[in-house]
Amino acid sequence: MSKGPTTRKQHCLDDLRTRILTQDLEPGVYLDETLIAERYDISRPPLREVLNQLAGEEYVVLHQNRGAQVAPMTHKTLRNFFVAAPMIYAAVGRLAAQHATPAQIARLKDAQRLFRTAIRSADIPCRALMNQRFHAIIGEMADNEFLMPSLRRLLIDHTRIGMTFFHPRAEGLDEQRRLAADQHDRLIALIESGDADGVADLAVAHWELSRAEIQRFVTPVGMTIPLGQEPARTGDATAA
Repeated sequence: MSKGPTTRKQHCLDDLRTRILTQDLEPGVYLDETLIAERYDISRPPLREVLNQLAGEEYVVLHQNRGAQVAPMTHKTLRNFFVAAPMIYAAVGRLAAQHATPAQIARLKDAQRLFRTAIRSADIPCRALMNQRFHAIIGEMADNEFLMPSLRRLLIDHTRIGMTFFHPRAEGLDEQRRLAADQHDRLIALIESGDADGVADLAVAHWELSRAEIQRFVTPVGMTIPLGQEPARTGDATAA
């Protein structure tokens, strides 16, 4: 049975999010709307709705007369990422401990089970995506309309960079990955007990666990951080 228009539109939206988070669509690349419409078998109007929603969630940037660009990771955005991450994670964690519902805690535990399964596997995208889901649920628990957009944007870049952190061939990171999973269990317990200070402190420690490795990844000698070049005038998609 073929998918209806609404189902195709939702599939397109969900799959584009995943492809951006896993860097199948690299930071800074411009999207070819014709190819996307063909790939997901949707017409231009629903595709524009998808792109507008992705822009609102900051997965892409819309440029007049140039189309949609996957959110770049520039020197400035990465610098701001490192500055903002511990503050945002701590604030979100504190509020999550104060406002989490039993249903949300159950969802968080389910996400953690999937994360541990992914850690034991060689599925790199699944590891990064399950980690993103875990922290996104904590954001939902916080229930703060001012913090949530910042957390959403933070998790996009954290997940994209995390594709390297969770890579099984990343030397010396097995212990960090095990500790990250253990810290997730502790975060759940602290949220469930309503320990706002404990969650905030552990959220910062959890960030610090990956910060050094992430920083080493984005700033090694000789690396050029993607700046998001403009597309060729032919309209073809070009990577940054």
